[in-house]
Amino acid sequence: MSIPLASTAVPPVVRSLAAGAGLTPVWRNGIGGLTFRTDDGRFIKWGPRDAEANMRDEAERMRWAGRWIAVPEVRDQGEDAAHEWLVTAAVPALSAVDPRWRDHPETAVRAVGAGLRALHDALPVDECRWTWDPASRIANAAVRGIDVPDDLRAPPPIDRLVVCHGDACMPNTLLDDDGRPVAHVDLAALGAADRWADIAVASMSTVWNHGPGWEDLLIEAYGVEPDRERLAYYRRLWNET
Repeated sequence: MSIPLASTAVPPVVRSLAAGAGLTPVWRNGIGGLTFRTDDGRFIKWGPRDAEANMRDEAERMRWAGRWIAVPEVRDQGEDAAHEWLVTAAVPALSAVDPRWRDHPETAVRAVGAGLRALHDALPVDECRWTWDPASRIANAAVRGIDVPDDLRAPPPIDRLVVCHGDACMPNTLLDDDGRPVAHVDLAALGAADRWADIAVASMSTVWNHGPGWEDLLIEAYGVEPDRERLAYYRRLWNET
């Protein structure tokens, strides 16, 4: 994942959705998808159709989660034979990995941990109709042709069942100007699971963005002691599915 060049080619459907608005490329994901910011207050995500976490699911989950937490307002969503797209209203905040926070990793890491705890506390698991448990993730991986090791089929007992973000990496928490968590994005995999499924990924993502040494600070900001067994299991599940 990276920030694309300003000269990045704009797909025709994105140009059409922009409806004359200026476009700035702001993000390229691991499968070649692009996100553009418009100069009239929107974001347009476009990319190849994704069997694991598609934008139709993301739109549905954001509309649901938006009843309890701050998420971008969905403006449009669609797909064709090869690609999909999602248009949302911009939130007046910056990603926790924005250059604004590059020299302030402690602030960003703490905010992501606290924001994740707030999400888990706010979303009602009894009303969530989606799951992100190990069995469903392993089944999804099998559909995509991934051979999952047998030992991952026996997860640790659930510590606390919550509605998980599903991709709680640092870029997906938005911070205000004071470094406080104010919104979440990229909710395509949102579903009920042990909270450590999210905590493991969020803390692991600090290494990708700021180098080693920040994982436990995020967990501290979340408000629990590190559970090494569950962290190890859910990090492996993420990396191997």
